[in-house]
Amino acid sequence: MQSTSRPDNRAWPKLLSKYRQPDRVRSTFELIVTIVPFAALWALCWAAVHFEVWWGLVLILPAAGFLLRLFMIQHDCGHGSFFAHRTADDWTGRAIGVLTLTPYDYWRRSHAAHHASTGNLDERGIGDITTLTVAEYEALSGWGRLGYRLYRHPVVTFGIGPVWLFIFKQRLPFGMMKAGARPWISTMTTNLAIAVLATGLIWLVGLGPFLAIHLPIVILAGAAGIWLFYVQHQFEETHWSQGSDWQFQEAALHGSSHYDLPPVLRWLTGNIGIHHVHHLSSRVPCYRLPEVLRDFPELAGIGRITIADSLRCVKLVLWDENRGRLVSFREARTAS
Repeated sequence: MQSTSRPDNRAWPKLLSKYRQPDRVRSTFELIVTIVPFAALWALCWAAVHFEVWWGLVLILPAAGFLLRLFMIQHDCGHGSFFAHRTADDWTGRAIGVLTLTPYDYWRRSHAAHHASTGNLDERGIGDITTLTVAEYEALSGWGRLGYRLYRHPVVTFGIGPVWLFIFKQRLPFGMMKAGARPWISTMTTNLAIAVLATGLIWLVGLGPFLAIHLPIVILAGAAGIWLFYVQHQFEETHWSQGSDWQFQEAALHGSSHYDLPPVLRWLTGNIGIHHVHHLSSRVPCYRLPEVLRDFPELAGIGRITIADSLRCVKLVLWDENRGRLVSFREARTAS
């Protein structure tokens, strides 16, 4: 199929429906070629510590990359797109959640809220990075502005943030404390499974080696994951609206970026950079997203950002409703 003109935004979900069917053999292969290298790299890191070949700890970096890819598979399972079989997706996602420190059922519910409300100024705060409008920021007290500046500082967002989120926050169902039993069951059973796995690994390799290997892997993978989530929605030409102006297809297509990464990084990140397509049709398996760009090349240029572009996105912290784009603190101060 080759597109010659851009369809109406409302037509995209139907056009993309043909890509929603996964190849279960391919899905199984993708899982194996992710988890086996991760386990092998973890074992090699332990060997480096055990035999005091300290330069071998550089393997923590690719191990974090494969853990990130496992999270992307867990993400697809949460959307029911990896195997398109609810039981297989759910239990694969729950098992991976023990490695990613992410309670699957709790996270899936939060992430579904993100997909249902992305780009909606009236529905901020669930499963996303807090973003204030210029007017909201200016209405804050001095302490409030300082708190928001600290929250949006790169050291906090990409340094402290992964530690807080993956090691501490996800141990309880924050945001869903009164949402019934499932979020609690998800977090508590995941915590128990993490404790059992950690205890077994500590018994095998010792507490020191375990912490020296696994904590950096989790933190690096978490930082990369937060970075990806950030640049997929926090770019200059992103889309926000409210009330009756908000439309799902418009928000999905223009409120999510196409993070155009080199091939190796595309693979490690499960093609999640093709984020606008993912938001248009979240049931498309990660390995089929490139097919969509191949068949609809006009989508490739929408919201496209490169690695260099993404580095400039860090300063964009406030939504300017008058200009209809994200701005920096300095730009907001100049305009006021």
